[in-house]
Amino acid sequence: MSITKNPDLVVPFDWSRTYSRRIAFTDLLVLYWVVFGVQIAYFGFDSSNVAVAGQLTELRVSYYAFSIALIVAWMVMLQLYSTRDYRVLGGGTQEYKNIADSTARLFGLVAVVSYLFKLDVARGYILIALPLGIIVLMFSRWMWRQWLSIKRRNGEYSARVVLVGSQATALHIARELARHPEEGYHVVGACVTTGAAGETLPGTSIRILGGVDDSLRALDEASADTLVVTGAEALGPQQIKKLSWGLEAGQRHLIVAPSLTDIGGPRIHTRPVAGLPLIHVETPRYAGSKLFTKRLFDILGSGALITALSPVLIVLAIMVKVTSPGPVLYKQERVGLNGDHFHMLKFRSMRVNADAELQDLLAAQGSSDKPLFKVQNDPRVTSIGRVLRKHSLDEFPQLFNVFLGSMSLVGPRPQRDGEVALYDDAARRRLLLKPGMSGLWQVGGRSSLGWEDAIRLDLYYVENWSITGDIVILWRTVKAVVLPGEDAH
Repeated sequence: MSITKNPDLVVPFDWSRTYSRRIAFTDLLVLYWVVFGVQIAYFGFDSSNVAVAGQLTELRVSYYAFSIALIVAWMVMLQLYSTRDYRVLGGGTQEYKNIADSTARLFGLVAVVSYLFKLDVARGYILIALPLGIIVLMFSRWMWRQWLSIKRRNGEYSARVVLVGSQATALHIARELARHPEEGYHVVGACVTTGAAGETLPGTSIRILGGVDDSLRALDEASADTLVVTGAEALGPQQIKKLSWGLEAGQRHLIVAPSLTDIGGPRIHTRPVAGLPLIHVETPRYAGSKLFTKRLFDILGSGALITALSPVLIVLAIMVKVTSPGPVLYKQERVGLNGDHFHMLKFRSMRVNADAELQDLLAAQGSSDKPLFKVQNDPRVTSIGRVLRKHSLDEFPQLFNVFLGSMSLVGPRPQRDGEVALYDDAARRRLLLKPGMSGLWQVGGRSSLGWEDAIRLDLYYVENWSITGDIVILWRTVKAVVLPGEDAH
């Protein structure tokens, strides 16, 4: 393979630098608003001072100067902890973790400096400004992420990717990236071991640009900025090394995709051993401190929600009772942790004895043999029941299931016996965690999900769950409840 630089190369639009600069400007506005807002709220518009104790005399520094220094230090910490790095922007939780970590380090730095130089800084000012800053920074980043997601779904602000490898591995990676366009990888071509240039990968519109030896030329042809090696079996170590040498530093990137799918980032660690970049994959744990933490999170979270939502629960119960005859709650047997059965609570959204009519309705719609069945335009649903189900309000009583321990706030989808009977060995891993009120299935499509997609999402959750991930899913659940899509019924 010849490695030549193209002097007439037009480098693709570097979205990451533009986006990072916009993020930095927004961060500065947020910190300016938070820090000076807290200062004015705490001290008023009077010019208060920070006392600096010295050996001979006591110096005083204006809080305005101290606030400016705090903002500058905060901006530096955000930069040092890679909160604006293109590798973390736009997807996953690492961006938010880096914001929290950098702010916590800043808090520690302020405490150390205050102690060493005997700064008499008002504790309330710091204890309000830093936590509030984290919250507003994260909200600002979340807003930017929504904008970026829209752009990426339209093919903008994304890495333009050429896949390199066998046709099978290239097709697999292409499908996974197409499934999540918000992650920012837009496939524009492929260089594969089989298939003629000008053809397309089977079942896609991705054009084959040549063989693996044509990869660097294909980057120019497709105006791409990223090569993704989809399988190391198609290229030897020397070929991959030559590819990395042939890329313009800082302008084009090489990514090697390992044969790992549905494994979360926190479980993957790269460690150089004897010059080899070995990937370590942690085995998921379903016991010990992590489960204790999850259970504590469920108790505190469900208890707080039951207390806060008690007026809403009472109103909904009254509405169910007065709009149709029958009990307020509906109990349905589901399969829970380790295959044990429990009764899942819901507000009744159908008329009494609706279960007896189910088989005839499914047979009429031709879906009696399908898992995750849904009756379209179900005549058994009451008038108030349609509203409850549209916004998932009928599921609020499951908070008591969570508080008592048969369910979790976030987890795999609660299953019926007939669905569990269809499990293979892999799908049975869904039963290693308690079913959840919400989960990836709730925020990933709800009624529109097929059986295979529901299994895949639940298995991904079971293999990679974390408290941080649970919080993100709950946040997305609130959005799905308030703004339900057409797939919610």
